[in-house]
Amino acid sequence: MKLRTIVVATAMLALPGLALAAPGDPGTGIVGSAHDFSGTSWAGGELCTVCHTPHNADQTVADAPLWNHEVTTVSFTPYSGYELDATVGDPGGVSKLCLSCHDGTTALDSFGGATGTATMLNTDSLGEGENVNHAIGRNADLSDDHPVSFTYDTALATTDGGLNDPATTEWNGAGSGTIADEMLFGGKVECASCHDVHNKDSVADHFLVKDIAGGALCLTCHDK
Repeated sequence: MKLRTIVVATAMLALPGLALAAPGDPGTGIVGSAHDFSGTSWAGGELCTVCHTPHNADQTVADAPLWNHEVTTVSFTPYSGYELDATVGDPGGVSKLCLSCHDGTTALDSFGGATGTATMLNTDSLGEGENVNHAIGRNADLSDDHPVSFTYDTALATTDGGLNDPATTEWNGAGSGTIADEMLFGGKVECASCHDVHNKDSVADHFLVKDIAGGALCLTCHDK
């Protein structure tokens, strides 16, 4: 289990306003980030319950503690670009949960059994004026986005020839753990491999788990 998941699960039992920490950057949390909806009219001042609930959670959802948000039912067109050796299908796991807002179809305020109307394409609920740019799955099209929900293992790295072996390559320096240990979910690359949704002070303001300067994040996996 990733440290990120442990932190979220334990924080659900704490005070509603508690900032959720992230590995390598403790105490920054979700408060005040683009994922803090507590100031919207539809969240009722709540910070966590848009996605999580301590009671009556959706038990059908894997890879997420105490899930409370509607899950997208969209069938997406995945990336199938140049010399792709991985087998990529419809997003699953934690990536599907991210797309349960970022598909541009499922409403942000559809949680706790309620059916909402505030999608990323029809509201400025994020307070950034750029919601359409955050709906990466709009028109069910992920063909121009980095593939997710595919198995990344030693076999793929060997076949591709341009990937680091996730079983032996450390993700962030000496003793930090391998790519497989720290970045993969069930052995797969998911949205959360590169983005930590609970960390407001993560690099470049896009919840990235690592700096992109000089291609640092990309070069963690890609041997170019």
